[in-house]
Amino acid sequence: MKRYRQFKPILISAFEVEQWHHPAHTHNHYELIYIKNGSGIHHINKLTVIYQEGDIFLLGPSEEHYFEIEQKTKFIYLKFTDLYMQGSQDAWHHPVKELEYLVHNRESHLSGFKLTANDQLLTAQIFNVIELMKLDPLLNERLIWQQLISLSVILKRNLFCTMPDQIGENKMEAMFSYIHENIYTPERLRSAVMAADFNTTINYIGRYFKRNAGVSLRSYIKSYRHTLISKRMQAGNYSLKQIAAEFGLADESHVHKLMRQ
Repeated sequence: MKRYRQFKPILISAFEVEQWHHPAHTHNHYELIYIKNGSGIHHINKLTVIYQEGDIFLLGPSEEHYFEIEQKTKFIYLKFTDLYMQGSQDAWHHPVKELEYLVHNRESHLSGFKLTANDQLLTAQIFNVIELMKLDPLLNERLIWQQLISLSVILKRNLFCTMPDQIGENKMEAMFSYIHENIYTPERLRSAVMAADFNTTINYIGRYFKRNAGVSLRSYIKSYRHTLISKRMQAGNYSLKQIAAEFGLADESHVHKLMRQ
């Protein structure tokens, strides 16, 4: 399996082609892909998704994908690393919560985003701005970050609804989405609260999650929170006080305690 590696924190590319020249591949970064025009099929993790003008895809490092072009297509790629996402100087002033939620929401990776008519117009203009900055992304790093956060807000509000009475067989995906959405609000992740939101009992939700995820609900929440806090600390742009406030923790000592567990 081909794996592309990116060492720069942020890259932008825009190109129009009639035939796709890359094999099925993965990469070590995230890719936000905008279809400016054209149509065809996007193969993602052995699934096929029809794409057309205005569609957007968000891919993580574990996604295997390639395109099958039917009509000449212009792609705009915004490629960014974990370091870029966590290390932006604007990260505290422009929270990364929406972006983190999207990159950890596996359903959005597999199906892409279908936007409202108005949001299609907004994203088209944002990607036009992004394309203008492709020649020197490092010089425009802060401006690109602002566009990325704006896109995150728009994409998040266009995700399908995952309320328990609508998810059917996708209950596990809904649980993962619920955890990722509420990781900054500890009281929302208590078993009793989650059980009530999913119209079930505390004992059942715990057993169901363990049976389908292979780890306990508590362990998954702890591990996910630990990963996000570790990235904040490694970036060096967050004080322990800021991290504690963001994740709804009592104080800096609570952060230290969580990281030692």
